[in-house]
Amino acid sequence: MSWLGPWLEQTARARSEAGLRRALRPREAADPLVDLASNDYLGLARDPRVVEAGADALRTWGAGSTGSRLVTGSTRLHAQLEDELAAFTGTAAALVFSSGYTANLGAVAALSGRGALVVSDVAAHASLVDAARLSRARVEVARCSDPDAVDRVLAARDEARALVLIDGVDSVDGRIAPLAALHAVCRARDAVLVVDDAHGLGVRGPGGRGTVAEAGLAGAPDLVQTATLSKSLGSQGGVVLAGRAVVEHLVDAARPFIFDTGLAPAAVGAALAALGVVRDEPERVAALHTAAAAVAASARAAAPRLEVPAPTAAMVPVVLGDPDVAVAAAAACAEYGLRAGCFRPPSVRPGTSRLRLTARADLGADELALVDQVLHKVLGTLVALR
Repeated sequence: MSWLGPWLEQTARARSEAGLRRALRPREAADPLVDLASNDYLGLARDPRVVEAGADALRTWGAGSTGSRLVTGSTRLHAQLEDELAAFTGTAAALVFSSGYTANLGAVAALSGRGALVVSDVAAHASLVDAARLSRARVEVARCSDPDAVDRVLAARDEARALVLIDGVDSVDGRIAPLAALHAVCRARDAVLVVDDAHGLGVRGPGGRGTVAEAGLAGAPDLVQTATLSKSLGSQGGVVLAGRAVVEHLVDAARPFIFDTGLAPAAVGAALAALGVVRDEPERVAALHTAAAAVAASARAAAPRLEVPAPTAAMVPVVLGDPDVAVAAAAACAEYGLRAGCFRPPSVRPGTSRLRLTARADLGADELALVDQVLHKVLGTLVALR
């Protein structure tokens, strides 16, 4: 008898007992719930201009890119998107990947390797963690939000090459990384700073240009910025933004770029249109922050005993502690018409399971009123039971 069945059963049982089983819940195209769980921060995934641009690219180029970027998978649309992303963020060059995850894997592994040091933030996104593991470099985990801690690690190294990995905006609590101070440490210690700006592009910085631009570091030669096209741009895919020599190196050496099929033309066309909207309508960024502040105020009023920080990005974390309580809270929100994100370990530390409410720029007054009503019902009941 194979070990597989008993092992899977035992593993599933352990997860159930810890409140950590997960399940897919397919939604309908016409979802009746008010959405505070998605990453569609600027409300562009269904914007008619974005949808039509994706459909036009589909009709023009076909359903797939037909190959890797180095064979047949690079279209003129890909090149145009890379040029416009670089111009928008103030970077010399850009390289589009099939996802933000593969962009991080490709950039970190190709720029490090044996004989290098990778300093990974203790709260880094899973894609950065996996990139560090796959890099074959020596990996040190540090609190990279503390530049002094990073300085100590870099000062003690023997390796000539070093990368420091951090999220520009923390994906769970919205904390903004101290990029200017961190970059100063990296420059003094001859290290390269890699910033995953998945939750910063379209959210932070002048006109939504991201945390790197906000820190005054756009175009810095010793900084690499990655981002996803699936959040503020409402499409799919990932990008590395860096100096031209870095991008040329990734074309030669980044395995997730070389061996992966290119991003589908429809996603490229949609991302291009979305980028144009962000560029032409910077008021969407302001609207997002206004909506996030309203959601946080509702959560704070509904459960004054819980700490709900003032949001600095799109996400509003409501820490409930126990994973079963967080799951129950998300389910109760859905019953009342609100889709809320639910984060449990390993996405967050044990004991910090939470609702992660994500605001959108297109939330209207009626939707925000419903959010307020539902949070008062659900959070008020949960806090009373605690």
